[in-house]
Amino acid sequence: MNSIFPATPKDAVLLSVIGRQSLIESHGHSASEKDINHYLDHNMSEEAYHQELIHPENLYHIIYADGIPAGYSKIILNSPRAEVQQQNITKLARIYILKEFYGQDIGKDLFSYILDLSKQHQQAGMWLNVWTENHRAIAFYKKQGFEIIGRHDFEVSPTHFNPNHVMYLAYV
Repeated sequence: MNSIFPATPKDAVLLSVIGRQSLIESHGHSASEKDINHYLDHNMSEEAYHQELIHPENLYHIIYADGIPAGYSKIILNSPRAEVQQQNITKLARIYILKEFYGQDIGKDLFSYILDLSKQHQQAGMWLNVWTENHRAIAFYKKQGFEIIGRHDFEVSPTHFNPNHVMYLAYV
């Protein structure tokens, strides 16, 4: 049984562990070890999560599979994107599922939850960035109705950027 709960600053350590492991599993080969470690140290440390969790615009949710932490999401409401002519849209900033839980509908359940949450806040759609080589994620998002609408260079470190698709899902 899957259960989903909002994350609080007390969850910073757990989010850091899940985020670091999930990123290494899905993106660890996308850049040098030095560049990946730079990203992890600056964006996925306990302190980085704690700082994000104290800001109310960052909505984090943790999904548990039979009581075991399996992944998390981060959305930001009312986060416009240049390619979309709407102000009231949600950014899906992160959805990370640990590899051991792939194929168990964990990602689908978490996505459905945050999609409903976004709609409850009268958002018109949702956008995200996804690494162009993350074919599993791209296929998942397309299955949910997202379309590629642009490109974004994601900074892994000051010397390495990964090409990303910008994807959008209109609710109407």
